[in-house]
Amino acid sequence: MLSEPARRLVAEFVGTFTLVFAGCGAVMVDAKSHALGHVGVAISFGLVIMAMIYAVGHISGAHFNPAVTFAFALSRHFPWSRATGYWLAQLAGALTAAAILRGSLGNIAHVGATLPSGSQGQSFLWELIMTFFLMFVIMAVATDTRAVGEAAAIAIGGTIGLDAMFGGPISGASMTPARSTGPAIVSGDLHALWLYILAPVIGASLGALTYQLIRAEPTPLLSELPPPKLGSQTVRSATKAHSDTRPPQADRGDSSPLVGDDA
Repeated sequence: MLSEPARRLVAEFVGTFTLVFAGCGAVMVDAKSHALGHVGVAISFGLVIMAMIYAVGHISGAHFNPAVTFAFALSRHFPWSRATGYWLAQLAGALTAAAILRGSLGNIAHVGATLPSGSQGQSFLWELIMTFFLMFVIMAVATDTRAVGEAAAIAIGGTIGLDAMFGGPISGASMTPARSTGPAIVSGDLHALWLYILAPVIGASLGALTYQLIRAEPTPLLSELPPPKLGSQTVRSATKAHSDTRPPQADRGDSSPLVGDDA
């Protein structure tokens, strides 16, 4: 049986693999058959994230995105000591999925790689802003006891689908370095990869810090958290005492799948 850390990494690998295989696969299938259209591709990205959050969120926290992992660590919702393992698992999942896509469909649409339709500066700005939106929503539904945590997958998947609908024609709407890095390396088209790594990290960091600024609720330090319950994936389990005075529906315990083990 796998150890708890190994299970988290496998979950991140599988989740990121599925994101790239389904999302980038949708880009390639549409380029080949024109059966999906832009809206169909955007919906595919939103749905695959929604499905994977429900599938493995309770195991790893369902990051699937190095920028999200970085922002959670920066905002003290995830230990830095585990970040490198998550990044490696995410990148491995993205590379494996991209390699299978190329092997089965060929180098269609650069294996679904994200490429700027205009200038790189324009795409950098759009990627930063779209990732800001995404991380802002993630912080709300994954770390705040007052948000509807049970709907986290719907809110996050919906945000990704929305970003992809309006931002896809401009920058590809990556919002995650892993999703862009895998197809870029496999297709050999690396000329704009830097912006799809840097912009999401900055945007996610700004989104996380902005939500921390406006939440008006203290965030416990990792060192202040009690030992987590088995299967606990959020800071909410540590802040239960603060929510005892709220209506029963405000205390969701371990219901949110995101963030990851806080110990």
